[in-house]
Amino acid sequence: MFKTVVGHSNDPDSLSAVDEVIQQCISSLVGDIPKAGVLFCAIDFEYFLILHQIHQTFPGIELIGGTTDGEISSVLEFQQDSITLMLFCSDEVEIYAGVGRKVSGDPLAVTKQAVEQAKAKSTATPKLCLTHPESLTTSGVSILNGLKLALGESVPIFGGLAGDQSRYQNTYQFFQTEVLSDSVPILIFSGKILFSHGVASGWHPIGQISQVTKVDKNILYEIDSKPALDFYHHYLGLLPPSMEYPLAVWDRDGDNFYIRAPIAYNQESGSITFFADIPERAVIQIAEAGYEDILAASKASFMNALDNYPGVEPSAVLFFSCVARRQILGTRAKEEYQNTKLCLAHHLPGCGFYSYGEIAPIDRISQTQFHNETFVTLILGTR
Repeated sequence: MFKTVVGHSNDPDSLSAVDEVIQQCISSLVGDIPKAGVLFCAIDFEYFLILHQIHQTFPGIELIGGTTDGEISSVLEFQQDSITLMLFCSDEVEIYAGVGRKVSGDPLAVTKQAVEQAKAKSTATPKLCLTHPESLTTSGVSILNGLKLALGESVPIFGGLAGDQSRYQNTYQFFQTEVLSDSVPILIFSGKILFSHGVASGWHPIGQISQVTKVDKNILYEIDSKPALDFYHHYLGLLPPSMEYPLAVWDRDGDNFYIRAPIAYNQESGSITFFADIPERAVIQIAEAGYEDILAASKASFMNALDNYPGVEPSAVLFFSCVARRQILGTRAKEEYQNTKLCLAHHLPGCGFYSYGEIAPIDRISQTQFHNETFVTLILGTR
């Protein structure tokens, strides 16, 4: 048995919101006892109060989560200024939480601590890892590299970086009853869990294939031995680099690409700053997408996950979409989840959020990758 339930409230009062979420979950649980959960909250809620109420109702639950830039669920669909909770019940799947604190100091050591804490609670082999880590104090790529090293290449990692409603000041992560920053909470699933995933952005590469020739983490100085800004001016004229025109970064085999979105540029040095690190000598192209391409990607991501689900009856779906997609889509952001819902013949409990960077393997055989401007679907079940 693997059962999931979801609660979602847009009540602005923290106590009223969490009470509504808990009552929705209790009603759907029908007496089953949850063993783990994920909580996604808009900024400005009273997180200590919310976590205390959840743990008082479901004592001993393994809970992680954090703040977002928009929330998604099968209860209220797309919302802002809301809280949503997904709970997991199972007698066949083990789910344990861990956390690493002060990740900006030593991402490798801190992510290892999180993994060791969760793994110490079970002797079963990890099958997948969910995470909702810090986004502003350190590189998301560094956090992911630490988790990959601690978990091993065979364990895929899914999730998104915490947000703060586009203020870019402070994000929060949740671990059990604790409210943290600069941290990496994780859930490790083991046992008879079945899962599949899909990744799509809607952006497609155009123009000349080029190579990164000078980069320092997320600051790109040169492309084809020329200032990075010259590369953008060649395609955009006087328009500045923007998230509407990210870079497609090809993987080593040249079969797949992931997205890197620009956030700032320096006219004097000709450099461009991106939301995440770009590898040295990476092969890149500029990318473009229309509104319909972006919206179609959410459906493609979901259908890819659904088509590849190894069982016959999935129990839950998690969504991780990018804040840049929400900002570009504006009032049409709600269509991302609605597109996935139209693909289903039956109700499937769903939960997710808009993040500052998405985490998932590009396909079923690739290692986990860090993404920008991408829609990730993760389907879970045991049958």
